[in-house]
Amino acid sequence: MKRLLFALSLIVVGGSLQSCSNQVYAKHPVSYRFESSKTALIRNGIAYAPRNAPAAVKKAIAAGNRLQGKPYKWGGGHANHHDNGYDCSGTTSYVLREAGLLRGCLTSKDYFKYGKKGEGDWITLYIRNGHVFMTVAGLRLDTGGGSNSTGPQWKTATRGAKGHAMRHPNGL
Repeated sequence: MKRLLFALSLIVVGGSLQSCSNQVYAKHPVSYRFESSKTALIRNGIAYAPRNAPAAVKKAIAAGNRLQGKPYKWGGGHANHHDNGYDCSGTTSYVLREAGLLRGCLTSKDYFKYGKKGEGDWITLYIRNGHVFMTVAGLRLDTGGGSNSTGPQWKTATRGAKGHAMRHPNGL
């Protein structure tokens, strides 16, 4: 019996370790630095995609722009795609759906399984238990991480990301 319990505990521990190693975690803060034709430009709270960005990235930035000024609303964006407020995962889901990169809506926890692991070339999601935010063409879209976290906003301020899993849409 002791051997069976020991074997089962190894399977459970091994399974837990495998799921942890299935992620790539951020080691550095998320910082915005404008680079021509690589990053989005922001003026007066509106983001502009680089000309050479893929169509999905341009659509994601346009979707993020439509969320500017919306308030934070717990559960916002989950029951209604076009809602009067959005939470972190509702914001991320809205942008990805509008860009043609997601069907439906995910919770922050669900994003641990979205797309491919690691940092993307154009879009990166940063996930931890209870929160998700994203960068699109180097510009952060977040409902937190600053003194003014009243809803989805494009942000240029540096945000700590250590301990956040990084995922990205296939091909981006």
